[in-house]
Amino acid sequence: MKSLLARWRKLNEWLRALVIAVAVLGGLHAFVLRWVTVQNTSMYRTLLPGDLLAVNILATWTGLDRNDVVVFRDPVQDDRVMARRDLLVKRIVALPGDIVQIKAGTVFVNGKRMNDVPGLTRSWLVRLKQPDDATSVIEHLQLPMDFVPTGRSFIELPLNEVLAEELDKGKLISDAEPMGAERGSPDHIFPYSPAFRWNADNYGPITIPAEGDTVQIDLGRLPLYDRIITRYEGRTLEAARNDVLMNGEPLREYVIAQDYCFVLGDSRNHSADSRYWGFLPMDHIVGRAAFVLLNKDADRGKLRGDRWFWGVD
Repeated sequence: MKSLLARWRKLNEWLRALVIAVAVLGGLHAFVLRWVTVQNTSMYRTLLPGDLLAVNILATWTGLDRNDVVVFRDPVQDDRVMARRDLLVKRIVALPGDIVQIKAGTVFVNGKRMNDVPGLTRSWLVRLKQPDDATSVIEHLQLPMDFVPTGRSFIELPLNEVLAEELDKGKLISDAEPMGAERGSPDHIFPYSPAFRWNADNYGPITIPAEGDTVQIDLGRLPLYDRIITRYEGRTLEAARNDVLMNGEPLREYVIAQDYCFVLGDSRNHSADSRYWGFLPMDHIVGRAAFVLLNKDADRGKLRGDRWFWGVD
């Protein structure tokens, strides 16, 4: 009998420890750290597909800054409740109240040129020695095998000077050169209006809305704020002749109810970001990327030995 009681007490101790451990992990997941797996190449080379990313949730309370890499709920998935929207990861380049402009691919904030982050990549045209060499190039760059072309001796890849030099020194390619700017049709660029003939490499200037800002509203400027007013801040608008109506009354000014920011992917020509869907509400942000715990290569089914506890700059 004593032996059974001792075993029961020991089992209870294990159960209590298990419950405490689960509670602690649940608390950490809810309030401190969240784990997210990177799925695509929009942040290449800062982040790679397969990275298990630690996200600092507390950063949404302590404050975010320019150049922070953030994880957020997809602002375009209006048909889903917030908790069921996909998670995306991009870099904040402009905060509420900032004026952002992109000239020939270079970002300016409040008139000041922003330095390129270390992992920034753009589209390069790479000429292969042989079409079969594409697999070796893609493996070296740690890109998904989706980038491998079929029967071609050239390929468009997200690169920078350092990566291009590595490929050249490794004698993996014939040559590589940056591709031109002027990417992205204005029809697919926010705010999708003939009055704003911007593209992905020449964009703005545009002011990022901040809580309490009063913005002028007319039919010409409505495309800038329509999504904010109707989707993010829940108002109903309608057009009547030359007026924009809210609650049946002509709307000339609107007071912004919350803060927004402007985000870009580090792989500038392979990222759907604020240039394509507009301002990101700050309340959509889950947290700031802290570090990469590990990377599992989905194409090759193995862990990468060089991505353990990788810092995110």
